[in-house]
Amino acid sequence: MRWKGGERSQNVEDRRGVSPQMAIGGGGGLLVVVVMIAVQLFGGGQREQQLAATAMKAIQQRQTQTQPAGEGVDDEYREFISVVLRSTEVVWSDLFSSQIRGASYTPPTLVMFSDAVQTACGQGSSAMGPFYCPADKKVYIDPLFFEDLARRHQAPGDFAQAYVIAHEVAHHVQNLLQFNIPVNQARQSGDEAFANQMSVRLELQADFLAGVWAHYAHREYDLVEPGDREEAIRAANQIGDDTLQRAATGRITPERFTHGTSAQRARWFGRGFESGRLKDCEQLFELDYSRL
Repeated sequence: MRWKGGERSQNVEDRRGVSPQMAIGGGGGLLVVVVMIAVQLFGGGQREQQLAATAMKAIQQRQTQTQPAGEGVDDEYREFISVVLRSTEVVWSDLFSSQIRGASYTPPTLVMFSDAVQTACGQGSSAMGPFYCPADKKVYIDPLFFEDLARRHQAPGDFAQAYVIAHEVAHHVQNLLQFNIPVNQARQSGDEAFANQMSVRLELQADFLAGVWAHYAHREYDLVEPGDREEAIRAANQIGDDTLQRAATGRITPERFTHGTSAQRARWFGRGFESGRLKDCEQLFELDYSRL
């Protein structure tokens, strides 16, 4: 990915090393906190339970690592994240003005943090991975996740990392366009299976929208190099529900899917990359679930 020296976003907030107003520690208490966060933010599917089960180990590992903190630090993580975020701002501003009548794009703030962070959606944890909070319209990322993506999920590469950022920004796009309303209604219905199916649709739509960003990052701004698309697809493959479930428990439970299978995630990212048409993502809420 051609990102070095690129224009940077001004919407990056660095909270690394800043302790949230809530103590993190102690055995079972930590796991309870993480499970509660996952349920609050994402509806409590199998993926969140798997992440919660590894939370203690992740926090303990973080405690043995050092990481620079504060707004005065300008390391490669901050440069990379700022450049990728700026590219999403340019692409989505153009798409809103050209493909959505009367719409204008308001970019999210991206918060870099370490270990834990306070959000308008509640307490967030590095063990949850990157996430978007619709209540404050902010994307939250512990940059050390990128090391985990390369090592544990075997999805290295700067464009794989950019795909992760673009996916979370896509949740902000969904929030602005109110695509998340039927999903929230499903979650409030009390029907867990239906809520999980709607969650899968929302996540696959975010993968599609990340692909749309990549389409224009490649066609209009020449950010994409040979092999970058394959990096993103590999990352999508490695974080599918079926792959994560198999790695965590040795078995697959489709009714607990909340993000989609590896094949689905890779396929919908690829469709967005090929299409570049924002309106095409609406079909995800029209298709029969078995055809996703």
